[in-house]
Amino acid sequence: MSDTVLFGIIFAGFFVLRFIAATVVFYYVLPAGDRCPNCDAPTIRVQSRFWNALLPWVRTSWCYSCGWEGFLRNGPLSSPAETQALTRKP
Repeated sequence: MSDTVLFGIIFAGFFVLRFIAATVVFYYVLPAGDRCPNCDAPTIRVQSRFWNALLPWVRTSWCYSCGWEGFLRNGPLSSPAETQALTRKP
């Protein structure tokens, strides 16, 4: 095999491995559960055809307290009593 082909295969392999490593790291950086990373309030799950079809292992969420929207990993959900206590107005 020529040196050019060998270099191309190794270069492409490093590129693919870098993409896989970055994807795994960013997945574990996402918070698990339904709590907002900004204000720690419960978030609402948002249905998005594109993102839910492309990334079924994460949930698209929106925080009604601070307006944050983004991805969260699937994890433990807040209890309904706790959620109602946070949304009840005095």
